[in-house]
Amino acid sequence: MDRQPVDISTQYRNSAESRVILKGVSWQTFETLMREMGESRDSRIAYQQEMLELMVPYEEHEEPRGLLEKFIEVLGDESQLEVSALGSPLLKHRELNLAIEPDACFYLGRRVSIKNRANKAIDLATVSPPDLAIEINYTRRALGKFEIYSALRVPEFWRYEKQSLQVYQLVGSEYDLCNQSLAFPFLPIAEILELIEQSKTLGQKETLRLFRMRVRTFL
Repeated sequence: MDRQPVDISTQYRNSAESRVILKGVSWQTFETLMREMGESRDSRIAYQQEMLELMVPYEEHEEPRGLLEKFIEVLGDESQLEVSALGSPLLKHRELNLAIEPDACFYLGRRVSIKNRANKAIDLATVSPPDLAIEINYTRRALGKFEIYSALRVPEFWRYEKQSLQVYQLVGSEYDLCNQSLAFPFLPIAEILELIEQSKTLGQKETLRLFRMRVRTFL
């Protein structure tokens, strides 16, 4: 086992999430840590060039994540688009020295076998990347999530941060901020954000009902 020293350099914490940054983590050490931590851990990780970030989400973080995940499933239902929700699997690519666990990700427009796949590793050296990834951010980011997702060739990336929702599309090797979704071009992004805020008083069930009604008017 690789015994190189690891520097626990930075910690962030607020009401939504806490993060710990480790430096000097080789790929071998990273994979050993993932095996030892197991799949039942609460943390989500990102790994870039020997820097490892471990994030533990709290309820304030998980509420918009769960709602956005359900919105995507409703969009698939109403637009008759195949949606394979993967949850938060480890997307990794050893040759690129990169790995990340999105808050949610999806294959869209194609049927993908996901039995026993959720929250497990997907080797992007041999498997095509998900079509859409979602990240919820409340604290300062130490790692370049844009650089990680673009290098892994994820076509679309949604970021919810401080009551804002931004949609990015991969153009060449970088993400462009867009006013519409690549997968769901009919969708007004501003209304998604409004419904997330309304869910705090309406509850998720009523919010999803309203969202489904709105999607039907868009279509």
